[in-house]
Amino acid sequence: MDEQVAQFIQHLERERGLSGNTTAAYRTDLDQFHAFLLERAIGGWADVSHENVLDFMIFLRERSYANSTVARRTAAVKSFYAYLTRTGICAHDPTARIDSPKVDRYLPKAISTHQIDELLELPLRASSPEGLRDKAMLELLYATGLRVSELVALNTDDLAIADDNGSVRCSSKGRERRVPFNSTAATALEEYVDIGRGNLARLNAQPTEALFLNHRGKRLTRQGFWLILKGYAEQLGLVDLTPHMLRHSFAAHMLNSGADLRAVQEMLGHASISTTQIYAQIGKDSQLIED
Repeated sequence: MDEQVAQFIQHLERERGLSGNTTAAYRTDLDQFHAFLLERAIGGWADVSHENVLDFMIFLRERSYANSTVARRTAAVKSFYAYLTRTGICAHDPTARIDSPKVDRYLPKAISTHQIDELLELPLRASSPEGLRDKAMLELLYATGLRVSELVALNTDDLAIADDNGSVRCSSKGRERRVPFNSTAATALEEYVDIGRGNLARLNAQPTEALFLNHRGKRLTRQGFWLILKGYAEQLGLVDLTPHMLRHSFAAHMLNSGADLRAVQEMLGHASISTTQIYAQIGKDSQLIED
């Protein structure tokens, strides 16, 4: 059974590009589940039943593990079995009908995918350097879940675009990570860098490494981005829209469409998976702001 865990960890490192800290957390969670199964004389992953997984969750509860820990352990087991069934190692997934435990925390609000689409279209109404910049910023935020502080701190050399996608390097709370983004964001960023940024940069006599520039050619501030977003939000009638709600929306939409919890954790830069777990409940518990 150890061999399959090792293969799964290798898959996470090579194919998914997860960090050493994240894969170590997976291994810790799965090692405990493995030990639990061995104590009950269950000799193979294919022999594990739906009831065995439920018993493991009860086992954790009886030992007074926090809700966040139970949720993390359950997420690890579910992700592991998704891998085992996908690769044909197991014919069935005993976790298929098991939901991860809810973490008792306030659910942040997100906007719907329809509202996101409307928001992302608004900058295109202005064929200006500012419009290209705004389109690039909004696309990048929604594609990556970056914090606004991370967005405005980006320099041009933090951006990497290859073929139809790319990634961005950012740092927050003393930790650096590289976050991938999709082709839509890549196109918007290329157009801004090739056309819009140069026009804005000429308004400043001093050269700058900043990626996103204001109307004076200087680094855009958090307050500046807030004002830009507020203007677009008012056009849509979303008076309560905040920059952080775009981050919430990214996470909620990713998880509700089937993205792996650990992968979303990596992109968001969360130290604890219990923080990321919250977003899986948005939409299910009517926290999406609809039209």
